[in-house]
Amino acid sequence: MCGIVGYVGDKECAEILLSGLRRLEYRGYDSAGIAIQTSEGIRVARAEGKLSNLDKVWRNEPFDGTIGIGHTRWATHGSPVERNAHPHRAGRVVLAHNGIIENYSALKEELIKAGCEFRSATDTEVVAHLINQALEEVGDLHQATQRALGQIEGSYALVVMDTEDHETLVVARNASPMVLGRSGGAAFAASDIPAVLEHTRDFIFLEDGDTAVIRRAETRIFDASGEEVKRDVKHINWDPISAEKQGYKHFMLKEIFEQPARIVDTLRGRILLDRADVDLSEVELDAEWLAQVQKLTLIACGTSYYAALVGKYMIESIARVPVEVDLASEFRYRTPIVTENTLCVAISQSGETADTLAAMKLARGLGAKGLAICNVIESTMARETDGVLYTHAGPEIGVASTKAFTTQLAALGLLAVWLGRRRGTLDAEQAAVHLDALRTVPTAMEEILTDLEPYAEIAREFGQAHSFLYLGRGILYPIALEGALKLKEISYIHAEGYAAGEMKHGPIALIDEEMPVVVLAPRNGVYDKTLSNLEEVKAREGKIIAIGADDDNELRRLADIFIPMPEVAEVIQPLVASVAVQLIAYYIADFKGTDVDQPRNLAKSVTVE
Repeated sequence: MCGIVGYVGDKECAEILLSGLRRLEYRGYDSAGIAIQTSEGIRVARAEGKLSNLDKVWRNEPFDGTIGIGHTRWATHGSPVERNAHPHRAGRVVLAHNGIIENYSALKEELIKAGCEFRSATDTEVVAHLINQALEEVGDLHQATQRALGQIEGSYALVVMDTEDHETLVVARNASPMVLGRSGGAAFAASDIPAVLEHTRDFIFLEDGDTAVIRRAETRIFDASGEEVKRDVKHINWDPISAEKQGYKHFMLKEIFEQPARIVDTLRGRILLDRADVDLSEVELDAEWLAQVQKLTLIACGTSYYAALVGKYMIESIARVPVEVDLASEFRYRTPIVTENTLCVAISQSGETADTLAAMKLARGLGAKGLAICNVIESTMARETDGVLYTHAGPEIGVASTKAFTTQLAALGLLAVWLGRRRGTLDAEQAAVHLDALRTVPTAMEEILTDLEPYAEIAREFGQAHSFLYLGRGILYPIALEGALKLKEISYIHAEGYAAGEMKHGPIALIDEEMPVVVLAPRNGVYDKTLSNLEEVKAREGKIIAIGADDDNELRRLADIFIPMPEVAEVIQPLVASVAVQLIAYYIADFKGTDVDQPRNLAKSVTVE
């Protein structure tokens, strides 16, 4: 999320920075800015909206110099307006930041008491003030940055300038990517390789906790303990388009692999392990009212609707409150039973889905409170509800949703625990179990992503099939629906998702030796029932693709192709299994040669009825 580029050298750098930001705009496009050391001091140009707006601002009043930084933003704290755009300034310090500062509220209170004035609503400005405070004491930008970072909790990629130093950039990284490059007498810093690939092919990848001082003549790197270290230089042969995809063949595949990190971003700062609770202070719904809620209504479209179905299982089992799930396009054209004791939760990646917006408006008009789960800050849905729970998926370029879907599931898991604690239906011990389970999701996802051969085998074996059947039970039934949708979206193969127990009530007539059947069968409360359904498929010579525990020899015996899945708590199995069904769809679509990132007839955000 967000993009950074920095330059120090012997050339005027405004066009270098703007060009670098253009190559990073896929990482964020809410606002953008550049800051450059000029003969008249540091000058800053910023604009809300897409990068073209910044380009116009700068060309109306151009300025230039040989050292500068740029940023394109995906908003997390503060609305996407010019005053919240980066770079931010405090005293002598100007900086750009990617990531999330978890303890920014407490730090901001202390800084205000110390006399600091804030011009933005971002967490980033806190870092600028901390570094400026330290700089006044130590006089060295690198030392000041190191001191300030010692007070920060969270993730960051930083590039920092001092108005009184025309030769130095200081860079820092923790849980957000940052690369350095050199070419002749120039040095570069960027959050992604594409920003500066036209200038150099040799890169240093900073590690968590590293800081660096970059000047025209040298680059010095220091580890988390402050010791100077050497990091390997890696030569990159990617072309610019491949570089935007970080070497992945398609954006969709890149976004599938980003999911562990995006789940971390969605959970970070919200899980309070010491209190066995969840911090959703941004939701702003009255605790007394929540205790009286009689029903939740979840409304959504497409993939978000399947997230809502998983959310029903999570919320009812964890928070013990009744949940209805509706397709937004159906909800708005019937006479739903909604009262002042109903919480209506609208789920949308963009926050602009027309049917979901209309359904939410209807529910609130009938007296319900509204909560949005979405990925875009200051979207229409976020502004027109009583509370908002943001996912932190970052920009999703592939039209078929992947990381936006799984971050919605993570957000719904947090919401379930949060509701349970506030309604008194979930004690601390139970809450701790669920929160510990959520924290294991990124590692489990990474485990699935280590072995891709089963998916390539599925594509070779079944890439020319005319139809697929996906089966799941319980909390995994919605993932069967989502798996079938993904396959339809990007491979154009007909697929149906079914509750496994319903197979014998009709779909079993379709099964023969040419029908691939994907079965979600990890060990859980309905494992034995699912295995019985699998035997029914086997008896009719259906081709079985089974997803289950690595050591499940019985499942391996029944399967034609087996996909191992790490054993995790039942409540988070949908998040982990989602990666597998996404990869099945991706590998089949790639095998067929369809347009994976922009499948025919589909749009990323459906803003019409």
